[in-house]
Amino acid sequence: MTKANDKAGDAISASGQIDARIAELTDWRGATLAKVRAIIKQADPEVEETWKWRGVPVWEHAGIICTGETYKSAVKLTFAKGASIPDPAGLFNSSLDGNTRRAIDIHEGAAIDEAALAALIRAAVALNTAGKKPKKA
Repeated sequence: MTKANDKAGDAISASGQIDARIAELTDWRGATLAKVRAIIKQADPEVEETWKWRGVPVWEHAGIICTGETYKSAVKLTFAKGASIPDPAGLFNSSLDGNTRRAIDIHEGAAIDEAALAALIRAAVALNTAGKKPKKA
């Protein structure tokens, strides 16, 4: 399921906007964003892709899991509740001083620990869904 959360983006699905962002980033950042997106979708097949804040890919499941921002020198995955998620592999390397968020800055040429990232995604989903009542059909 996908939705766009920007008035300007209503005509294009959030997944389509993320596809377009990946396509417009013709360097390592596009490939990296595509790779982390695939890991996220594999780790949580029920993930919802959204497009917020005028151009930020967001992955949600019972709340925000993480965002996928692209900068000149990094692809940044910011986990909305990262400070509450165990990170035994030590992937979080940015925004470490906040009380809530944690981020992973992925730089050009950096290897992505796919298993550890998938574990973070699943932990974020578990945190988001803890104590929430299932939706009625």
